Amino acid sequence: MKMKFGTKAIHGGLEPDSATGAIMTPIYQTSTFVQNGVGNHKGYAYSRTQNPTRHALEENIAQLENGKFGACFGSGMAAIDCVLKLFNPGDEIISTNDLYGGTYRIFKTIFEKYGLKFHFVGMENALEIETYINANTKMIWVETPTNPLLNIIDITACAEIAQQNNILLAVDNTFATPFLQNPLDLGADIVMHSVTKYLGGHSDVVMGALVCNDENIAKEIYRIQNSSGAITSPMDAFLVLRGIKTLHVRMQRHCENGKQVAEFLKSHPKVDKVYWPGFEDHPNHQIAKTQMRDYGGMLSFTLKENRLEDAHQMLENMHIFALAESLGGVESLSGHPATMTHGAIPKEEREKIGIVDSMIRLSVGIEDVTDLIEDLENALNKLN
Repeated sequence: MKMKFGTKAIHGGLEPDSATGAIMTPIYQTSTFVQNGVGNHKGYAYSRTQNPTRHALEENIAQLENGKFGACFGSGMAAIDCVLKLFNPGDEIISTNDLYGGTYRIFKTIFEKYGLKFHFVGMENALEIETYINANTKMIWVETPTNPLLNIIDITACAEIAQQNNILLAVDNTFATPFLQNPLDLGADIVMHSVTKYLGGHSDVVMGALVCNDENIAKEIYRIQNSSGAITSPMDAFLVLRGIKTLHVRMQRHCENGKQVAEFLKSHPKVDKVYWPGFEDHPNHQIAKTQMRDYGGMLSFTLKENRLEDAHQMLENMHIFALAESLGGVESLSGHPATMTHGAIPKEEREKIGIVDSMIRLSVGIEDVTDLIEDLENALNKLN
């Protein structure tokens, strides 16, 4: 039976517990498993290598992404770390120039010193990528929508370029989630999620995940996962399994609220630009319309007076939008990219791509949208 998304979120890859019939996957809070004889066990020997609760979650996330193989890690950064360990000194990676600051940091300050070379390219026109491809290029790394400018990158076009040049395409699908976008279906080789965000959905877990279809890539991912040991715990896996069961319901509300908040901000006289891919004048809106099912609950905006103190005042005057790192939870969050999520990127690099001092990023939650708009309006009206 081919299940629709909402059914897969609740049942995909999951079976009642064979020992007790428990409808929820039990928390196998154990480090090791008793073996009947040397090499004779029930599929599990040591929880770093594999754990039944984690395995259930990996199967579930893989099915949501229409993939065959899933692997979960202790954080989104641990998942990215695993991908980078697929490569060797001298290999080159082409990345979008507008990406999460933590990704930029691990590229530049960790793996660059081990001999990987990174190129940061504006990918709004995918053809720009071809300029940077050479014999050493091994992967294209894409975020779409990007963080925090919500730029849209054509995954299908990137996949064609990757296939023509026999290189991998990896897509960070955190902002969109598999509810809105499935990169593997569009030709990507690897999908990465910061599970901390929408998949968990309740701001109570830190986790990352990778999904792929190629068995050889999967074998390498599992080898690195086991060897490096950056795994997630059974308890956290249980919490995310619970969170995913409402992913489709939550995402519908995130999208509805995000649209109304974006439209309110766009009409406010103290707001300069609003970055939200649902606007027809948003760069690559037509591509978003093609590869996404809706536009999500993430948006950024800048103030007419591009002053750091105004952004700080705005953030301090909001009460429902809590000032905090992260995104994708049921509660609305606000952030200041220049000093928080993207503080690792040099100021001149940030401003070159549009991350200015007055930019504020919102993760629009699932509260009553009239309360969210009132909170924003009150904060804006208090600006000088």
